[in-house]
Amino acid sequence: MEYFVSPHSIVRTIWGKADTVLFIFAGAAAEFALNKAVDWLYFTGRLPADPLGRLFSTVEYARRIVFAGRADAERAIDTIAAIHAAVEQQRGMRIPDWAYRDVLFMLIDYSIRAYEALERPLTPAEQAEVFDVFRRVGQRMGIPELPATLTAWQQARRQHLADNTAPSRYTHDLYRQYRRHLGPLRYGLLRQGQGLVVPERVRGLLGLGRGAVLRPVVGLYRHLQHLRLSQWARTSLLPAAFRQQIAALDVEPAPLAHLPMR
Repeated sequence: MEYFVSPHSIVRTIWGKADTVLFIFAGAAAEFALNKAVDWLYFTGRLPADPLGRLFSTVEYARRIVFAGRADAERAIDTIAAIHAAVEQQRGMRIPDWAYRDVLFMLIDYSIRAYEALERPLTPAEQAEVFDVFRRVGQRMGIPELPATLTAWQQARRQHLADNTAPSRYTHDLYRQYRRHLGPLRYGLLRQGQGLVVPERVRGLLGLGRGAVLRPVVGLYRHLQHLRLSQWARTSLLPAAFRQQIAALDVEPAPLAHLPMR
């Protein structure tokens, strides 16, 4: 079978492990709250009603594309584009091109940051591989003005963070929803995890700190991650409704045809 992402790609290693995906999820949850286009996620009402489920769904779509055959992956990408087009039609305006790029840039950046936080630094070639995979996703969606190289993306990423992130009433509301859905203890751990992986600008705007509480734990994790203790700690820190979904991220997902629509 021809795959959208090579079976030997570092991207499959990154997205094939629940712990790494959780950190990608945490970083994206922070930056989504600051993005100047976050009102689009509020338009349907799904984000404030179920912020964890909505963000988890986004991560799951991306992960299924990583593991799908080329034809199925491209159909999934086309479906994502169609869903966004339908929302645009309902609202009577277009999602800005820069907002599409922002989401794509998040997937690239947090894939790299999460893996490096938990495992090891990626080589330049591996970082370029992550960039290439998600750039092809963006090309399939028809997103214009995508950077052509890893270096160009790094420059564009810094500029996008400077131009397109700022606190708003949505930021404060979304973090209230995170706290409400997670509870105080898990909410505190979420902020610690976010502090470990987000860029400096996001960290500063949200007052996240640098994840000092979790840093020693992450050091131990590298040695304990294959033990039952690590599995228990992971599931105990998540709401029960999501534990089964998180556990399933450690294995390849079901065929794309079974992907639930939101």
